[in-house]
Amino acid sequence: MQVSSNLRGNTLYIKLVGELDEYTAGYTRHQMDRAFDSMGYKQIVLDLSELKFMDSTGIGVLIGRYKRVKQENKQIYISNPNTQIEKIFVMSGLYEIMPKIS
Repeated sequence: MQVSSNLRGNTLYIKLVGELDEYTAGYTRHQMDRAFDSMGYKQIVLDLSELKFMDSTGIGVLIGRYKRVKQENKQIYISNPNTQIEKIFVMSGLYEIMPKIS
């Protein structure tokens, strides 16, 4: 799993590459939290264009990160999920709390 981030204007972009599962959850959580500690952003865009797989542990990681930023009145948006990840977001209702943007 690779997690990269960059700040453009008031938006923090985080790109997830690889598989988000039980084995990569701790690392992904830590890397995302480090990126969230950056100051000066008002919203987050998660680029999932290269996320190949996500299981229920991955859903838990994303919900945990959502809860963290929601306390700061910030929003997370989802960008570029593949077909499999898209199905997971639809079935789990994650788009209700983390809307998809194009």
